[in-house]
Amino acid sequence: MILGFDPGKDKCGVAVMSLQGKIETHQVIATDEVINSLQTLIKKYAVTLLVIGNQTTSKIWLKRLEKEIPSTIPIQLVDEYNSSLEARERYWQMYPAKGLMRLVPLGMRLPPRPVDDLVAIILIERYLRLSGV
Repeated sequence: MILGFDPGKDKCGVAVMSLQGKIETHQVIATDEVINSLQTLIKKYAVTLLVIGNQTTSKIWLKRLEKEIPSTIPIQLVDEYNSSLEARERYWQMYPAKGLMRLVPLGMRLPPRPVDDLVAIILIERYLRLSGV
């Protein structure tokens, strides 16, 4: 299992996905709860790799993760460029608009919640594509 992590200042996105692309879980977590949540997810899903976005606060988080996450789990940086825009589009694929919202062009819709967890999914997918797994 791969754990995707979209680091942020106030909130972070996390997702767990199998090597076959099955999403096990995804959620947005407050930064002060992230380490505990990551440790729980690592144990629950037998995570073997953590991928993290390479922008925003990634350097700070990378140092912290190296201290808090078991050293047996490698951490891989993944290009995060345009992942937030891609996550907004993904939101509407996963949760299609209903009612009058269907009439609003896709580019003008804003998801009704943060999409950091969907960014974490996208980071895992980018890693899988680049690594050829």
